[in-house]
Amino acid sequence: MLDRAVIDALFPADLPEPEHWEQRYPARDLPEGALITRFGPSPTGFVHIGGIYVATIDQDVARRSGGRYLVRVEDTDRSREVEGAIDQFERGFSYFGLAADEDIHRGGGYGPYQQSEREQIYLTYVRHLLRLGRAYLDFATKEELAAITARQQATKLPTGYYGSWAIWRDADPADVQAKLDAGDPYVVRFRAPDDTGARARFTDAIRGPLEAEANRNDVVILKSSDQSPRLPTYHFAHAVDDHLMRVNLVIRGDEWISSVPVHQQLFDALAFEPITYAHIAPLMKQEGGSKRKLSKRKDPEASVDFYIESGYPAKAVLYYLRGLANGRLAEMPLDQALDEPINLDECGVAGPLVDLVKLDDISADHIATLSGAEILDEVRAWAERFDPELRTVLDAEPDLALRALAVERDGAENPRKDLKKWSEFRAVYGFFFPQLHAAVAGPDDERIAALGVDREVVQAVARDFVGNYQQLDDGQEWFQQIREVAAKHGFAKNAKEFKKNPEGFPGSIREASQIIRIAITGSTRSPDLHSITQALGREETLGRFSGLVG
Repeated sequence: MLDRAVIDALFPADLPEPEHWEQRYPARDLPEGALITRFGPSPTGFVHIGGIYVATIDQDVARRSGGRYLVRVEDTDRSREVEGAIDQFERGFSYFGLAADEDIHRGGGYGPYQQSEREQIYLTYVRHLLRLGRAYLDFATKEELAAITARQQATKLPTGYYGSWAIWRDADPADVQAKLDAGDPYVVRFRAPDDTGARARFTDAIRGPLEAEANRNDVVILKSSDQSPRLPTYHFAHAVDDHLMRVNLVIRGDEWISSVPVHQQLFDALAFEPITYAHIAPLMKQEGGSKRKLSKRKDPEASVDFYIESGYPAKAVLYYLRGLANGRLAEMPLDQALDEPINLDECGVAGPLVDLVKLDDISADHIATLSGAEILDEVRAWAERFDPELRTVLDAEPDLALRALAVERDGAENPRKDLKKWSEFRAVYGFFFPQLHAAVAGPDDERIAALGVDREVVQAVARDFVGNYQQLDDGQEWFQQIREVAAKHGFAKNAKEFKKNPEGFPGSIREASQIIRIAITGSTRSPDLHSITQALGREETLGRFSGLVG
């Protein structure tokens, strides 16, 4: 064990003692049973939808208990940091209403909330463990570590840096001093307890009692001395930060279950009160006959930006995620489910499947409950960033937009559900707007030609419809105009009649109607034609036939 003077010389002379930080970050004054949770995104990549899933649970359980929910950016791996990732965190949390009680933007009494700014705190506790002999300096090179691993693999031993394989664990202080004098870089390793046969036991808030083999590895707790700032590994940083921020419940992915034994050892060595872990099963994707983890590399829907750019309503996504966490919430109406608590003991241990078809249905149902004005506000906000042309059109034609949104929605017992996300507004409602409508160029337009009706008949139908058109209030009377022009030009009264004698008719009433529908909407599929013409008005309706009658 190194002399205290040698240890202290490795650190800034004015480095505070642990007591300083304990006093600066005292126990929180919160009601009994209050839960303090944290979400720790790493800027080595953009937020996964699974992060929103966990953050939703973090926020819910903390606030319902009278506690606090904080976001701490875990950026100790500076070499892999992705530019813009921290800004994306804020966009994602803001979009889904997951603002933290404390974070890098809002502050709080237990910051900084970015690990790269907490160097002094970590150094205090690393020095403390070195003084206690619970940590040591390690000068092993990459080549030496690789050789150790190769020998372990060759003899079929567990790989790692432990026991006799930990070549600097019990090094002569004189050898350590020689390396220091030579200026050789080193890391600081935790000295794992010698009782490697012990079992680690803990109670997971989701999975109940668990146990595993105790950690045998002398894990790195402080990265190489030739780096600046001197930052810890996740294992050590989370132990120090969760203790000083007074976090008492950590909700994280189940891939961290295997790390609990080393975390227990670190908390014990630092004399910190243990905290409760809740390990969440990851979000999954069905691929053929098997399931796999939802992957940011393979699956666009894994990224939070996918949902924002697509324009899924935040409430619909949150409702869906809450239903994945607790199945009972999926059976409730949306607003009720958003008000109900998420219970950790109801979270499953098998990863729930992300099903975009199901989410689309949920989203369409939710949008169908909104007023036209609410939808317009949401679409305008989305288009401001993702479709500026659409935003300009909506700003110029708000009344037309509201009339369009009223078609088969206002007063309807079963309102239309053809809008699932804001990015679909242009495709579903764009034809209402002259600036966005793709007008029919003529009888040879592929949309018209696909009907199989002779081009001269198409033109005749269009001319007669326009020439005798009346803007009628009654839908049946309005549609009678199509029936009359179809009959005049020899269209069969129905598809059955046309099928019996296809050579005897230019088409059925269906084809005649589709000529009119395509001219007005640009598509063979649209809401009720009469309602559309009421929204467009007589002048705009007739103007859309110019390519056919010109």
